[in-house]
Amino acid sequence: MKQFFLFLVFLALHSCQYIDKQVPSEKDLLQKELKTINWKEVDEFPSVANCEKIADKKERQQCFFQFMAQLIQEKLDIDTLSIMYPELDTIEVKVTVFPNATMKFEPQFRKDSVAYDTIKIDSVLRARLIDFPKINPALKRGLPVKTQFILPVILKAKGKE
Repeated sequence: MKQFFLFLVFLALHSCQYIDKQVPSEKDLLQKELKTINWKEVDEFPSVANCEKIADKKERQQCFFQFMAQLIQEKLDIDTLSIMYPELDTIEVKVTVFPNATMKFEPQFRKDSVAYDTIKIDSVLRARLIDFPKINPALKRGLPVKTQFILPVILKAKGKE
């Protein structure tokens, strides 16, 4: 009986170690979770209503990029950029989609592009690239986030169609 009592005392003293474990703090848990998140990628890319029905993530992204490039191209077709700069066949446009679903467009020119009036092209882009359909912003963990991407936009020469 004495041995049984000693065994219970030993067991009781040892079991206190299992009860006395430290619970990680909220701050530590948050830091650990933040380190596991890949901030370079979004869970869902920006989208438009036409692409929402596509289930595959890559296909939906491709649909959105094609839709945006085509829409930008159509808006620029009505302008004289291709006539003013016939050698300019493609413009790279940096598109920023903000969490509130607004967009910003910036033409991307090479550093050595002195053959073009970049300020004039920029002003034409800003004037033409308005009134877009509703864009759903990208999502990261269910929250809307800002995204940026560069779209090559082909300028069609009037009369070469």
